Order: sequence, then C-alpha cells, then structure tokens
Amino acid sequence: MSTNNDDPIVITGMAVEAPGGVETLADYWAALAESRDLLGPFPRDRGWPLERLLSLSETEGWGMVRDSGGFLDGAADFDPQFFGITPREAVAMDPQQRVALRVAWRALENAGINPSDLGDDEIGCYMGASNTEYGPHGAEVNDYTGYRAGGAALGAVAGRLSNVLGLNGPSVVVDVACASSLAAVHMAASAIRNGECDWALAGAACVIGSPGAFFEFSKNNALAADGQCKPYAEDAQGTLWGEGVGVLVLERESRARELGHRIYGRLLGSRINHNGKGAPIAVPSTEAQERLMRATVAASGVAPELIDMIEGHGTGTAVGDPLELTALQQVYGGPRPDGSGPLLGSVKSNLGHAQAAAGLLGLIKVLLSGVHGQIAPTRHAANPTTRVDWNASGLRLASELRDWAPRDGVRYAAVSSFGVSGTNAHAVLAMPVLQEPALAGATSGGAAESSAEGNTHA
Repeated sequence: MSTNNDDPIVITGMAVEAPGGVETLADYWAALAESRDLLGPFPRDRGWPLERLLSLSETEGWGMVRDSGGFLDGAADFDPQFFGITPREAVAMDPQQRVALRVAWRALENAGINPSDLGDDEIGCYMGASNTEYGPHGAEVNDYTGYRAGGAALGAVAGRLSNVLGLNGPSVVVDVACASSLAAVHMAASAIRNGECDWALAGAACVIGSPGAFFEFSKNNALAADGQCKPYAEDAQGTLWGEGVGVLVLERESRARELGHRIYGRLLGSRINHNGKGAPIAVPSTEAQERLMRATVAASGVAPELIDMIEGHGTGTAVGDPLELTALQQVYGGPRPDGSGPLLGSVKSNLGHAQAAAGLLGLIKVLLSGVHGQIAPTRHAANPTTRVDWNASGLRLASELRDWAPRDGVRYAAVSSFGVSGTNAHAVLAMPVLQEPALAGATSGGAAESSAEGNTHA
C-alpha cells in the first residue's frame, strides 16, 4: 500500500453480528463497554456429536473440551426471498454466505448507501473466510444436489455478495486462516488505490459448520480447559473457538467527503507477510511480526508513540501470546514523555476466537472505541502474564473502560492478526473525532432487519 496519505482509504460504513445475540453496532459496543461475557454452550441444532466431543479428555493425550464457545444466535436464520434466493438453494448455501449477505446489506445502509441501487460504480468485494465443513459431502446424493457447487464453494462467500448486490468489481475470498479478515481489508484498500475498483466491501465471516477445530485443538491440548479465552493473562489455559461476521465499506476520503459519508476511520497503513522457513507452520514468529509492524507503521506515516490503543491477536495460548507481546513491545513499547503507554486488549476475551473473522471483529471494536472516545476493556486482564516485562515495555492491558483523549482531533490505533497458515497482518488506523452524535443511524434499521428473521435453517 502506498505511503501517500493525501487521499487515504477511509471506512464509511460497517455492520457486525457477534455471539451473545449481538446484531447491531450499538449491541456490540454495549457488550464491549460492559465487559460482557458473550460465550455460551454448544449449539444443539447442528447435529454435532456432543457426547463424544465433551468426553475427549477421558482418552489419554486429549485435552478438556468444555461446553462453551462463542456462537451466533441467528446462524441458522435467513430470509431467502428478501435476497431473491429460493429456499432450497438457501439451505444448500454455507451459512457464512447467508450471514455475510445480511451483514453486508446493513453495512451499506450504515454508510447511507441504498443496497438495492448501487449505480454503475466498479465495486470490489473482499471477504475473509475459511472452510468449516458445512453440509454433507459433495459425493452424497440428496435433495440439495445441484446446488452444492455454489453453496459449498469458499469463493462464494464473496461471490454471493457480488451476485446478489450487483457488485461487478473484483470479488475475492481470502483464506489465510486467522489473519484472513485483516488481509482482506488490506487487499481491498490496495485495489481501490490501484484503480481496480471505485470502492469496496471488505469483511469476513465465520460460522462453524463442524466441531472439527475443537477436536483438533483438544488433541493439541490447546483449548481453554475452563471454557474461557484469557488473552495475555497469567492463568490463560488456551484458546476457545467462536463465530462472527463483520463488513466494512471502504472508499477514498475525497469520494466520501464529496458524497457526505460519515468517516469512522482512515486506514493509514496495512501490510501482510509470512513467517517463512524455520519453526513449524503453526508456530508464530516474533521476528516476522515485528518486521511487519514496523513496515506498517512506516507506511502509515505515524510515529509509534502516537498509538494509544492496540487490538492484539491475543488467543490466550502459552506459545502465541508471549511471542506477540514481545513484537508489540519492540515496536510500540518504550518510555513516553507523559509516562503512559498504549492500552492493549483482545475481543477474544468476550466472544472467543472467531478464526477468519477475528481481526475484523477487533477492527470494528477499535472503530467503535473511536466513535465513543473510550477504550473498551479486555476481560481477564487483572492478572497479566509474567512471561514478559510489562514495566519495561510501557504496554498496559485495558482492564477497564477508559476515556480516550484525541491527539489534535484524531485517535490512533493498531490492529494485529496472525494465523495457523503462518501469515501475519497488521493495520494502523486514525479516527477523527466525529461531530455528529455517536452512532447516529448506526443501529442498522430498515429492510435489512427483516433478513435476520427468516425460516430457512442450516
């Protein structure tokens, strides 16, 4: 991405669905500001082998699986006719396509754009997603055979949005595991800068189609045995899987101002890289993350000491958290003139690890913190890990809701993600103080609300 921020890429619309019944930006902010636990028991309507799953620890070498995760209440709900889709095809569609459709519709409405009339612009669509094994195997003949190709295709998470909404620009699904959503935002911004599209939707979707990830991490003894995800905490026991969907509207600032769109934030810099050769693919690299963060800060043109909020990856694992913290401390730590340091947190403490959508849910948390002028707290932050020297680093865990004073009318933040694929993603944001009332029009009313209450189920 260019270092020229004379006409930066800005975020002018957003929408989210998260565990705990969160379906609007206002719901999401309230849950974060109140440090609410959004976790719940495993869904009972997905045909999962729960008895076997919850008894895995009885087998030698397997870790405890608690009846806990961050699951969307409305993952199975969809109104196909609203989007011009037949009920039979809708059932064959991966729920990630369905939920992404309604969240994208709300993001457009939030930006003041009519989703049913997008004009003649070249509009891109970049979505992070990973295959979560929804539905029967393709070789199994059933009533939905014939719809499975488009229904199960990972690329259709973006392609379905482009098809239904009439987006005729680039349409790409990014799958780099848990770095997917920030990578999708980076690619969308780059496409706008390069003239590949006039503006774009960028986001991610994660709806868990099978409990395979729980089996995998139980075998690796990397799941939270107490059913809580505790990023950067001394008593963290592992990660916990969750779900979520978020979509942003990205465009150039000149275009946004010409059309009178609200500007939630400027994407001053974003970068992606890979750990490369060395450790096993799933093991994070402090060196690669530090290199990426420094490159992103350089692209943003913002001094690292101006960053007051960092939304980290923070999975609550014994390996990943200290390695990430070391990289963050090297780039954003150190003494500051006012004696303070950036406040660090991870939304995974509220809702678990939403995998391909994790970074996007964290980015929206940052944007909402900018809107409200407060840094949302991270749960379980009272007892930080002792595997890093917090006093020397200057970093602090955001253990409570804090006021966030702007610097010359702007608040600066960074967002970090990395994945089991070895890919890392980082972004630096600037959020101007909004003049209009907080979240005016941002609760996503209108026709899209009806799309959350259909009767076609997974």
